[in-house]
Amino acid sequence: MVGFKVLCFALLCGFFASHVYTPIPENIEESWKVMILDVCAKSCVLMGLFLEYIGLMRFEEFISTIIMLDYTKPVSDEYVTVKDTTFEDTPVRLYLPKGNSESPRAVIYFHGGAFCFGSFKQTSYDLLNRWTANSLDAVVVAMDYKLAPEYHFPVQFEDSISTVKFFLQDKILRKYGVDPNRICISGDSSGATITAALTQMIQNSPELKPKIKTQALLYPALQFLDSTLPSHLENENGIILTRDIGIKLVSMFFSKDKTLPQLMKINQHMPLEAKHLFKFVNWSNLLPEKLRKNRVYTEPILGRPNYSIPGLMDTRALPLLANNSQLQNLPPTYILTCEHDILRDDGFMYAARLRNAGVQVTHDHLENGFHGALAFISSPFYLQLGLQIKDMYINWLDENL
Repeated sequence: MVGFKVLCFALLCGFFASHVYTPIPENIEESWKVMILDVCAKSCVLMGLFLEYIGLMRFEEFISTIIMLDYTKPVSDEYVTVKDTTFEDTPVRLYLPKGNSESPRAVIYFHGGAFCFGSFKQTSYDLLNRWTANSLDAVVVAMDYKLAPEYHFPVQFEDSISTVKFFLQDKILRKYGVDPNRICISGDSSGATITAALTQMIQNSPELKPKIKTQALLYPALQFLDSTLPSHLENENGIILTRDIGIKLVSMFFSKDKTLPQLMKINQHMPLEAKHLFKFVNWSNLLPEKLRKNRVYTEPILGRPNYSIPGLMDTRALPLLANNSQLQNLPPTYILTCEHDILRDDGFMYAARLRNAGVQVTHDHLENGFHGALAFISSPFYLQLGLQIKDMYINWLDENL
């Protein structure tokens, strides 16, 4: 009997390990630490999927519960005053430097989390924004937009643009002493999606002033038309974020339609009227040869007649679909991409399109990077990679904002 229990336990461990273990690429630094973090993250994902399968708890609720354990309070220090408030009923956390600048710069930061979870309250975001405020002597505004699947697109964008418009009012900028000519919008992952979309709207709208001086996009998600980019296939079982989970989360962002994730997996989710947009994601023209690797580009297969999900053709959700006339007005842009990331090619294609439109672009690509590394900048889970991304981002802001 004991032997049977041991055998069952061993089989269970083997099944579990086969679903959470991903071989770590040779060029990843601190590989043992990365492997442990990856196993922990994927164990949480697997548990969330199991709880959802048995009907005990929704997947995103379980992940959010785990993330909430990492929430911080607004604690001020000798360099920065930190306080939570609301702009237009949207929660924000303000980081106000105690430096001597009479007219400080400002950074508006949008957190990642695939539109389904995350908050400025997480330790990594609190530290990043605190360091930004202190290092640049800048006012930093971090906001929490409403999350999917309770709220679908375009609610996240509407929350964000409402908050940014509120902050850009002359009276609010004067209240915090911000120089209206030195404002940046930044974000990582899905937060970078919002950043890119907001910047396009602000820079192309005559009514919206002041304009943005710079934007920073950290491993951004910029398109969902094509779900079989080279980076999607190379990193299908990638570190932290896999293709299947990415598709699941993006589907929840757009709709409750249960067929959407299945169609996205086979790249047949776009409506018939989307064909004219494929030129914007034709990676054979936008990716360097080292990423194409002799692959042959094929267009996604258009979906069923009368099948359409609101938002799948909207530049507010897919900034890469903007035409050149919308791109040419954009400010100097910082894009950071990671080699071992399903979103790698989004950043490369956007950098290429921006340059083609005459926009000044700084593109840093980390050959040893992976998605979400910026989350690991605090003890005991810090990685040198996360700290490197933090430093590269803040240094670029210091030189360009």
